[in-house]
Amino acid sequence: MDAPATEPGVLQFGRDILHDEARALDALADSLGEDFERAIAMVLDMSGKLIVSGLGKSGHIGRKIAATFASTGTTATFLHLAEAIHGDMGIAAKGDVALLVSQSGTTAELEAVIDHFSAVGIPIIAITGNPRSMLAEASAAVLALPHWPEVGPEAVAPTTSTTMTLALGDALAMTVMRQKGFTRTDFGRLHPGGSLGARLKPVRRVMHGGEAMPLTHCDISMHKVVVEMTKKRLGVVGVTNDQGHLVGIITDGDLRRNIERGLDLPASEYMTANPKTVGPDALIDEALTLFEEHRITVLFVVESEESGNRPLGVLHIHDCPAAR
Repeated sequence: MDAPATEPGVLQFGRDILHDEARALDALADSLGEDFERAIAMVLDMSGKLIVSGLGKSGHIGRKIAATFASTGTTATFLHLAEAIHGDMGIAAKGDVALLVSQSGTTAELEAVIDHFSAVGIPIIAITGNPRSMLAEASAAVLALPHWPEVGPEAVAPTTSTTMTLALGDALAMTVMRQKGFTRTDFGRLHPGGSLGARLKPVRRVMHGGEAMPLTHCDISMHKVVVEMTKKRLGVVGVTNDQGHLVGIITDGDLRRNIERGLDLPASEYMTANPKTVGPDALIDEALTLFEEHRITVLFVVESEESGNRPLGVLHIHDCPAAR
């Protein structure tokens, strides 16, 4: 089917929009200074929650900023400015920090909210395009957006300003996340659902352990190894030494490549020594990376000891709900 006809210059216009917004983000990055560091310190030092508030398009962006903070280990909530002045300011308490988003910094709703936060003793971080506004003057840290025309015909719709605000919120949240030492494992605990949550579960949740784990001793004949491999149906057998430590593995591929040598040989003659392994608390996402990097389909899950690795289970790539 032929593509629909478009007017000349449409593609270039779209590209120009994106390039212009990208330049605005570069200008924003270059403008960051002590107030950004002060804002980070305020969030890290707070004993309560982060209250993100805005109105209109700033409110939409503020809601996303609050969600990003909450998902990366910082207790945060969104407070709509219009609802705030009708009773919802009651969620604010001493120990909180407010992040107020307003391009003009002069909206009528802001004054009452600023007065309340001041009375309660809640310090304010401002994201605004007007560094001389009422909001800026009331804030302990002012993150002023560079003056940049809104992209698009007539420059009437909030575009560049909301892009910069969203990116600045990401910069704040990601910096706080790094400073807190928030890890992928922590992130996984906050995202148990969906494909993302599946990738961030520990491998012990899906491994085959106990009686389901195919194991044999290094001196056992390959006749018995084949029986064990067939019984457990994972296409692999772990080979252990006298101390019960994993010293190698035998896959069905190893078996096919060496079958002409006969099945009277011990497992140690067929095994691949020092196989790739993973710890029980490693994330499924980490295991998927190992599968991909080494082009393998099976990993033994082991507990490391001074004298060797004790096998706890087996993880097959098909066990991973987010296999890619």
